[in-house]
Amino acid sequence: MRNLLKPQQTLVQVKYFTSRTRNDPPKEHRQSTYIDALQTLPPADFRIFCGKYQGETRTCRSCGAAYQTHNEKMTDVNIAVEMMSDAFQDRFDTALLISADSDLTAPVATTLRLFPSKRVVAAFPPARSSEDLKRVVSAYFTIGHGPLAKSVFPEHVQRADGFVPKRPPSWR
Repeated sequence: MRNLLKPQQTLVQVKYFTSRTRNDPPKEHRQSTYIDALQTLPPADFRIFCGKYQGETRTCRSCGAAYQTHNEKMTDVNIAVEMMSDAFQDRFDTALLISADSDLTAPVATTLRLFPSKRVVAAFPPARSSEDLKRVVSAYFTIGHGPLAKSVFPEHVQRADGFVPKRPPSWR
């Protein structure tokens, strides 16, 4: 986040919203490694909010076969609640929302309507954007590969409990 701030801006806190993946062991392991690394950051500066995946049985329209799929739940709601709560508590002047999820359009628009002195800036991941979010945010930009490259964790980090997650080779 610090690599995305303007010189006069002060970072108050980073809030990371995710849901634990399911039914894909390699992906689950990579995500756990990343979350382990994130947990080395000071809790006063960084918090993790987890949603969940909910199973759903679907039926193929062509052949009628039933199959199981999972849908992520609560992440958008968690973001909306935290944004509104932080605005209400006057914890930010400008919120930086790193997302291209158009489901966040309503919470952003409501935050800006209820708190007209606040700004919400969308930072879109590389090669992603949302026309809906662009219409409601105070400003937006796409995160370049340079700031991402500067933001990579070191090869080894150590959690407070002594555990050392190791960066997978594919992340180099």
